Amino acid sequence: MRWHCVERRHYLAVWLLLGYLGTAALYLHLARASESPSPLHGITLQIGEHRLFAELADTPQTRAQGLMWRTKLPPDHGMLFVWPEPMAVSMWMKNTVLPLSVAFIDAHGQIINIADMEPLTTTSHHASAPAQYALEMMQGWFAERGIGPGDAVYPLTTFTDSDDPLRHPAEMSWP
Repeated sequence: MRWHCVERRHYLAVWLLLGYLGTAALYLHLARASESPSPLHGITLQIGEHRLFAELADTPQTRAQGLMWRTKLPPDHGMLFVWPEPMAVSMWMKNTVLPLSVAFIDAHGQIINIADMEPLTTTSHHASAPAQYALEMMQGWFAERGIGPGDAVYPLTTFTDSDDPLRHPAEMSWP
């Protein structure tokens, strides 16, 4: 009888260990997936002499997710939020652990204003005029490069010049 109790404890320990290892493996997989940008759904942009890669957030789901839960971004990488038409746009940092700066951009690709956003806050940051795009980069990225309101972001005009504003980036050409 005593042998069965010991045996049951071993089974329980094995099941607990397997559950723990499975949970740890899933967490590591999700963490790696959230840290790396999706190279298939992004675009290379240029602001003055500065080039960057931006993941596209061009659906309600991807705009809602944004850069939430990311723990790092590669250098010169960010996220471009795209709306179907210019509108009043505001952003917040709920569940976003990285300090970010956001450039609100009009339909012609000109930066309207830039805001620095603190992690894990629900403070709203607004475009000072109707915006069709918002570009999130690591906090200070724009300031360190002397980028500000009035600067042009290329090739955003290709989004508004076609019937299909969300063409695959491989189909886009530099202006």
